[in-house]
Amino acid sequence: QLNYKNVIEIYFMKRDNIIIGSRGSKLAVIYAEKVKSKLSKFYSGKIEIKKITTTGDQNQSERLSSMGGKGLFSTNIENELLENKIDIAVHALKDMPSFDTKGLLTNCYLKRNSPNEILISKNIKFKDLNNGSVIGTSSFRREFQLKNIRADLVYKLIRGNVDTRIKKLENNEYDAIILSKAGIESLNLQSKITDEFEVTKLVPCAGQGIIAIQCNENNQDILRLIEKINDTQTRIIANTEREVLRILEGDCDTAVGVFASIKKDKIELTAELFSVDGKKRFFMSENENIENHIVLAKRIAEDLKKQSKGSYKG
Repeated sequence: QLNYKNVIEIYFMKRDNIIIGSRGSKLAVIYAEKVKSKLSKFYSGKIEIKKITTTGDQNQSERLSSMGGKGLFSTNIENELLENKIDIAVHALKDMPSFDTKGLLTNCYLKRNSPNEILISKNIKFKDLNNGSVIGTSSFRREFQLKNIRADLVYKLIRGNVDTRIKKLENNEYDAIILSKAGIESLNLQSKITDEFEVTKLVPCAGQGIIAIQCNENNQDILRLIEKINDTQTRIIANTEREVLRILEGDCDTAVGVFASIKKDKIELTAELFSVDGKKRFFMSENENIENHIVLAKRIAEDLKKQSKGSYKG
């Protein structure tokens, strides 16, 4: 008897292998491996992971915005998709621009990992850090949010992968660093977490903790396959959060936090926006029926635009 898995396998008999494109960092490869593992349940051919060096990986000293923005982590990978050198791209959604590249589709996601922010220090919680302690972060959003809690600390740019940032902390270049919990958990570095911030305290960036799966929009074989591993609730959440970014039309310097969560048949959306200098904060939080998630995103984003009067753009 033919079960559903066998139908999928027979359908894909004409292709012997699938190539997944990913950044080459340890964390990015772990994300790609997760996708590979889930796909292997529906596809019997060979699945390869191709590591692709991105511009964002090559330069780890400058702020992303000064180099061209979020696309620095995805453009090289997307080009390989467009040239059919890979079949699927795996990204951390938070590192992707809010608008899809022409010809490509990002609409499949693994179940969201923790969206929370964490602090790693030398066993000192955030509230107990000494006045003037140096905090490493690459995000204006995190910097402005934390300044609202503790303006007496010094916030300094930090770039590089997780291991590099932790090494800089251990070398006393920083007293503490702020990172996403999802990345730390995926690297099995939970023991290094000193403190954790709930999303009500530090609203995360859109897509934080979500692994996105991208492919050519006209590749029906791949679209059908990746749909099998898509998490429905995460798709709704991701598309809601991304819609806020699209409407705000911000760039890498835009300090904006967006977080959506689903409870029963309702979706709650919280968004926080800061002026360029971080001195003004604009905030919205509402809920709606799930089927109106994009309507909710549009309403909140437009309201934030009105409140801020463009002060969040440089």
